[in-house]
Amino acid sequence: MKDIVKMLLMGAALVTASIPAHAEDKPQAEVMTSWTSGSEAAALSVVKQEFEKRGGTWKDSSIAGFGAADAAFQNRLVAGDPPTAKQAVLGLANADFVNQGLMNPIDDVAKAGKWADVLPKSIYDLITYNGKVYLSPTGAHGESWVFYSKDAFAKAGLTGEPKSWDEFFSALDKLKAAGIQPVAWGGQSWQESKVFNMILLTQVGIDGFLKIYANKDKGDTSVEGVKKTLDILGKLRAYVDEGAAGRNWNDATAMVITGKAGVQFMGDWAKGEFVAAGKELGKDYGCMLVPQSPGMVYVADSFSFPKIADAAAQKGQTLLAEVAMDPTVQVEFSLKKGSVPMRTDVDKSKLDTCAQKGLELMRAGKIVPDQALILSPQQAGALNDFVDEFWTNPSEDSASGAEKFFAIFE
Repeated sequence: MKDIVKMLLMGAALVTASIPAHAEDKPQAEVMTSWTSGSEAAALSVVKQEFEKRGGTWKDSSIAGFGAADAAFQNRLVAGDPPTAKQAVLGLANADFVNQGLMNPIDDVAKAGKWADVLPKSIYDLITYNGKVYLSPTGAHGESWVFYSKDAFAKAGLTGEPKSWDEFFSALDKLKAAGIQPVAWGGQSWQESKVFNMILLTQVGIDGFLKIYANKDKGDTSVEGVKKTLDILGKLRAYVDEGAAGRNWNDATAMVITGKAGVQFMGDWAKGEFVAAGKELGKDYGCMLVPQSPGMVYVADSFSFPKIADAAAQKGQTLLAEVAMDPTVQVEFSLKKGSVPMRTDVDKSKLDTCAQKGLELMRAGKIVPDQALILSPQQAGALNDFVDEFWTNPSEDSASGAEKFFAIFE
């Protein structure tokens, strides 16, 4: 890691020394994201249009897949050619870049916009490093949702949403009996770890979830909770199709949209795919919290701003930070992406029932952070690997799996 950081610092110095400033230039922004699905692209377009409306010049450098986009971003930093802005998840993942002086603070923008007054304190704390604001939040996502096809449920004779895990598995059996693929599964490690977390929250509760991830608790209650979680996760294998391995999340969502599958476990960004497909919530599809969930796992997105010497790009960073936090933009972005606005002072009347439910849970404090917000990137990656290995190894029992899980934090 130290070698990588050293190269990044050399790259940052190179770009600072080699790019001339043109103070008279209008704001310019090359924006790197992993938002390439239909709904994600539509949401990003909301930001782009307002940025251009305010006189900025926009260049889109989106790359499919968050991991691929992150790798490309680091390569650009090493080469001394960073983009103007990068989509970033709030939390520890940005700490190394900030601490090594590779990112520009946007504290002046945050103070001028009084962000501390309009953002939940937990969110404001996550965009602040060493006393300065470095990230401009775009929206929060709930990650404890199950999306389901109303048509598939009707064909299987299901008239309501299952309230318990026993009822849920009974519903999956009925879907299978009706000739419908029960679960649309995205066979990628990051997707699998999100399902693991959804289930874990139902087994240990909000306090237990935080004890495990924040306090690294290994007490009997925590161990039993992880074992029960792995039992439920393993049981889901029987309801997943053979083509699931490597499937992108939006391709899994399409299976539910078309009625080929009954349900999908996914963050609320999946809702944006239903919207993009012209589907109506409550009529064509439904969304429910995973059975027995006391709250919601959440993750939040933002824009980060690499150190860059070009004056037009610096203006672009300031303008983009302002645009992303504009109240109207926050709402319109969320409507397209399926997220929840980060500002507490926005007009919520346009939000659908799922988004309003997510917002209620956030305001009530019935939320726990995705591991990417509170674990180091290395630990978060190890968790993804662990869940994927367990999922693809049906012979492993939950007891040995739990031992491997807690070894991540050693």
